[in-house]
Amino acid sequence: MLKVKVGMTGIKGMLNFKNMGKTREKHIQKGSENDITAEYKINKMAELLHPLSQKMIVQDVIDYSEAGAKTYVLKKADGSAAAWFRPGQYVSVRIKTEPETNYVTRPYSISSSPMETKDGLVKITVKKTSEGFVSNYILKHWEKGSEVEISGPEGSFYYEKLRDHKNVIAVAGGSGITPFLSMAKAISEGIEDFNLTILFGNRTKDSILFKNEFDEICSKTDKVKVIHVLSEEKNFSEDPMFETGFITSEIIKKYAENHSGDYSVFACGPSAMYSFLKGEIEKLGLARKDVRFEIQGALRLEGGKDYSLTIRTLGSEKTVPVLAGETILSAIEKSGVKCPARCRGGECGWCRSKLISGIIYIPEESEFRRFGDKRTNYIHPCVTFAESDVIIEVPAEK
Repeated sequence: MLKVKVGMTGIKGMLNFKNMGKTREKHIQKGSENDITAEYKINKMAELLHPLSQKMIVQDVIDYSEAGAKTYVLKKADGSAAAWFRPGQYVSVRIKTEPETNYVTRPYSISSSPMETKDGLVKITVKKTSEGFVSNYILKHWEKGSEVEISGPEGSFYYEKLRDHKNVIAVAGGSGITPFLSMAKAISEGIEDFNLTILFGNRTKDSILFKNEFDEICSKTDKVKVIHVLSEEKNFSEDPMFETGFITSEIIKKYAENHSGDYSVFACGPSAMYSFLKGEIEKLGLARKDVRFEIQGALRLEGGKDYSLTIRTLGSEKTVPVLAGETILSAIEKSGVKCPARCRGGECGWCRSKLISGIIYIPEESEFRRFGDKRTNYIHPCVTFAESDVIIEVPAEK
């Protein structure tokens, strides 16, 4: 038989353990009845940094008519500071285009500096496109004094010194320049510390967005350089700030060689640019972690057929058409059913929904689901296309 001698310390421990329930109850009864979460500093900080939404007023509109774009200066409606963000992140704009339709969302990269959030300011730039339903609505209806709603900052398209090289070659096309303007401002203000060389693709010199802003930034710091690559003008051969043609692997290598050491490539622009650029970047032989593509936003496919989509949410069920080429999220929004959404590029998972039945297609470049979600049939409707009649269960709007 095992004999164990228990001293006074051990006896006290056993008694304390025996009386633990009564002791806890005494402390609970002595505690305050006030809701500590309302004043809990960590909760307050999380709410400031990651708000679900921000009510804003359009303070000013800057018109870049030659480039077919406008910058909207948004200010917090209550006069408080806006949520701080990492240069390169985006906000999701939530609008209602018609009184009888549901709210829809679209992501727009922030083009301002994080420093401006202290004054409650966030700037986004919207460019007119032939298929830009929401963008064209904003360009037509938003004016000084308009009340608008945006999300907190989202996305992972920003410089991270633990992951990215000190030298970054940024490739931009059209309005894809906006996150790089934010990065350039942050570098000039000392918020970020890396070397940024921007290869900015446009058709003509007149269509260049933010040229004056970049010229001013480059005059203040030698860490930011901008090279304009023009596809339809060829009379800048002697100007070191201009290249002609398209942004190829040769041009990227040319400016990467101006820096010593390794480099990262960041790219943001239209889908046509991505299709061309991915083949060019492969020629560079870079590691996968050294290449960053910003999410493309709303997708559309050519061809296909119309199918039916049955949407289940909060105990109700509705069947609507999903048209050829449109995403399941687009069909949900047109149906009037509320579905949370942010990035519209498959990355954030905000619209994550359960696929009950049906055949679907997700483009490889937009496949960001976790392994567990793939096994349990969860999808991101913003990048999912129907290839048969589909039934899904969507979450309640957050």
